[in-house]
Amino acid sequence: MTLRFEDVRWDGLFPRQPSGDDLPPPTELHRGRSVLVTGAGGSIGAALSRAIHRLQPRTLLLLDSSEQNLYHIHRALNPGANPATIVPVLGSVADPNCLREVFQRYRPFVIYHAAALKHVLLGELNPFAVMSNNVFGTATLFGFAQEYGSERLIMISTDKSVNPISIMGASKRLAEIQLLLMQTRDTRMTSIRLGNVLGSEGSVVPLFLEQIARGGPVTVADPDVERYFLTMEATVGRVLAAVADCQDEALIAIPTMDEPVKIVDLARYLIAQAAAPEVAIRFTGLRHGDKLREEFVSARETAYAAECHGIQWFRSPAPLGSELAAGLAELDRATADRDLRHVLATLVRLVPEYQPSDYLRQQAEMVAT
Repeated sequence: MTLRFEDVRWDGLFPRQPSGDDLPPPTELHRGRSVLVTGAGGSIGAALSRAIHRLQPRTLLLLDSSEQNLYHIHRALNPGANPATIVPVLGSVADPNCLREVFQRYRPFVIYHAAALKHVLLGELNPFAVMSNNVFGTATLFGFAQEYGSERLIMISTDKSVNPISIMGASKRLAEIQLLLMQTRDTRMTSIRLGNVLGSEGSVVPLFLEQIARGGPVTVADPDVERYFLTMEATVGRVLAAVADCQDEALIAIPTMDEPVKIVDLARYLIAQAAAPEVAIRFTGLRHGDKLREEFVSARETAYAAECHGIQWFRSPAPLGSELAAGLAELDRATADRDLRHVLATLVRLVPEYQPSDYLRQQAEMVAT
């Protein structure tokens, strides 16, 4: 009944998934350069770090707040290497002193910002941590990238930033907006929206495999829930392509995607692959902040150019810089004061399409009264 992720055959569920090998690697952008990966020990950060390491950077900076995750990726990349080539940094983007030290010492030329709090339900239960990391940590990173003359920065965003109903999605949309306004010709910045990455930490496939190994049930929120998927190899290829093709204009990158897959069909497929017909599927209901279907593009966003290298570029609206600065200052105060009602009101003003979950609204009112 045990089925390993590496043994799953996806051709019966997905159309042929592209691999990163179908795109030219941006070697010249990385070779001999200093490159920073935040969240380097997470699934996507680690996969990016491995790919970047093959592009022969002068220094590869691995930043992660998890000691264990950082240990694993550093150990995987470091055997026999010059210790000055791969530098593990145990720290958080929410720590400006840590970031300043990294930028002062190494002056990264290219930055991959994969560090984020990404789990929808945990975000709903910990909204202030989401603000601290995803909004203000990201703003600090952007500021240092400009101050120290980084050439390129790409942020890993999410389809949950489009018309968000979770605070995680709203925080990533606000991070996108900051990036749009901070982009310059000297420091090109972009974000790439990803859907579900097969096999990434916290994704549904490892959970289903674990549940199948235990004999079930496999838990699915709703029979109509569907999501977009890319393999990790395709994801890394598209992120590298977006960095290489990053424009002077402030834009958002979106990978070209196949049709979404119903999660219940994915569960049935894995059960069949494991030859475990006795494993049941149990529907649990949508959690706070979850949607039935995700989107990649909002009605207010427009295509910039034809698809190239598996990426479509989009123009996305943003408020005036003065409005954003005032809103961020207000949001910072509300976060420091643990004032959830004020946090939500400010977020809705900065991200008008954000619709906070009933759970967060109720929590805000309970604290306020």
